[in-house]
Amino acid sequence: MRAQAAVLRDPGKPFTVEDVSLAAPGPGEALVRVAGAGMCHTDVLFRGLAELPMPMVFGHEGSGVVEAVGPGVTRVAPGDHVVMSYDSCGWCGRCVTGAASYCDEFMARNLSGVRADGSAGATGNGGEPVAARWFGQSSFATHAVATERNLVTVDRSLPLELLGPLGCGLQTGAGSVFIALKVRPADAIAVFGAGAVGLAAVMAAKVAGAGEIVAVDLHASRRELALELGATRALDGADPALADAIGEVDHSFDTTGVPEVIRTAIAVLRPGGSCGLVGAGGGEVTLRPAALAGRTVRFILEGDAVPQQFIPMLIGLWRQGRFPFDRLIRTYPLGGINDAERDSASGATVKPVLLPAS
Repeated sequence: MRAQAAVLRDPGKPFTVEDVSLAAPGPGEALVRVAGAGMCHTDVLFRGLAELPMPMVFGHEGSGVVEAVGPGVTRVAPGDHVVMSYDSCGWCGRCVTGAASYCDEFMARNLSGVRADGSAGATGNGGEPVAARWFGQSSFATHAVATERNLVTVDRSLPLELLGPLGCGLQTGAGSVFIALKVRPADAIAVFGAGAVGLAAVMAAKVAGAGEIVAVDLHASRRELALELGATRALDGADPALADAIGEVDHSFDTTGVPEVIRTAIAVLRPGGSCGLVGAGGGEVTLRPAALAGRTVRFILEGDAVPQQFIPMLIGLWRQGRFPFDRLIRTYPLGGINDAERDSASGATVKPVLLPAS
């Protein structure tokens, strides 16, 4: 199968849009024509790691239409509209108890860039292997081969090209609030970082009935948007007296991965409070044991969500006007991927979504 893809050939170089040949869908796999693909901070963070196989196609917030299925596929059929989320094995102890984001094979299936059997999944014009299974999909392309367990079927009347971010970033933010932290009515929560994940958490906290929702960010425009989406207060992350300005909260949620920010997120917790971490790559965090007295701190993957259950719930909230995630999105053609990456890094765009067909 011939496709166009944004290929990264060197960790320090820009993406280039090239023709690639995708392997046909094998057992348990489906070929998806990509309608839209969100750019997540994880794509940007990991694209700089020299140990990943290169050349490689990133992208793990894809949405599209199933064009073909491999042997044994029963959950989706050609013509289905789908959102692509993370991959999992389906049979380990975590998967069978509804905790697939902690699958025994999560890292190998999602962060290696290759198939479970070690094959690349695609070839370039010179016949060289191209790693095309990032998060089981590699959706920065016109077509992607995903596993059946990646896919969530959605209503065909929905704006398919905008739904991809529900598969990771928005699921992570909202799931962390609803499922992992279990925010209840009248609770107070502080959200550090008002990017797509943080703003999803803000919107979810409003739905959950939180009494106080404090959004913290360095960008004034994102603080303003947080207030429009449900935050009761929005504070400048550069404030040297930030912890005092926040006060005490029942929950804190860090999307930045910055050690100093994480320490503040823990410091503002009331005894019995919980802190959720999703930001990666910021370095080590040093704490005195007493800082954890009566407090819970944990790293959350994918919001603890089961995509086939959670993504339809978020779509339902969006239809009710209670989770307006589309306000975060700015679209780019596939050829504009480097502009999308630049705008995401600068804060100019909250959630870039690539449209491969445009």
